[in-house]
Amino acid sequence: MLNWIKNHLNTLRDLQMNALVADYQSQTLTIDEGFKQSIEYIKSIRERHTKLMIIGNGGSAGIASHLAIDFSKNGRLPAMAFNDPSALTCLGNDYGYEHIFAKQIEFHARKDDVLIAISSSGKSINILNAVAAARKIGCQVITFSGFQANNPLSKLGDVNFYVDSKEYGFVEVSHVALLHSILDYILEEEHGQIKTSTHSTLAAVE
Repeated sequence: MLNWIKNHLNTLRDLQMNALVADYQSQTLTIDEGFKQSIEYIKSIRERHTKLMIIGNGGSAGIASHLAIDFSKNGRLPAMAFNDPSALTCLGNDYGYEHIFAKQIEFHARKDDVLIAISSSGKSINILNAVAAARKIGCQVITFSGFQANNPLSKLGDVNFYVDSKEYGFVEVSHVALLHSILDYILEEEHGQIKTSTHSTLAAVE
């Protein structure tokens, strides 16, 4: 049992640290370059008086709701997830499930808002349609995907994070960890608490 736990946790660590990152032109970025660009977009929300929107299906919807409240409460950044059941069922009934997020973005998004789009497969049509709607309005887009490299979503964001695993658990946990790390960095930076030593947090389980 202990060996399984160690292997499982080490796999999670490796997937997060080795996440592939690229920009809108599919140019490879290092993970710290991806973090820096994402943090710049998110921090600009305060200066521009815009907002953060986070979308996902299933487990990714849970991540969206989790991070929306954390960015709002802890980060003091206006953030929202479009997971209200009445809105989802109304829009799904009237426009089709593939438009449940795109329509809400059309209703609420403004130029220079930031959209975080999460999809384990990177192929969910409602997520792809939402990104297209956000782009049309002039939003900045950050994507998180997994399963197969070069999935459609991984090419659509200004910054794209791809987790190289085909297992939902590994991909979803990696996504929430990467997103929470972005928020945690913003909070620690604002309080002058950025740590210079990372040995204890990045060490593999032995």
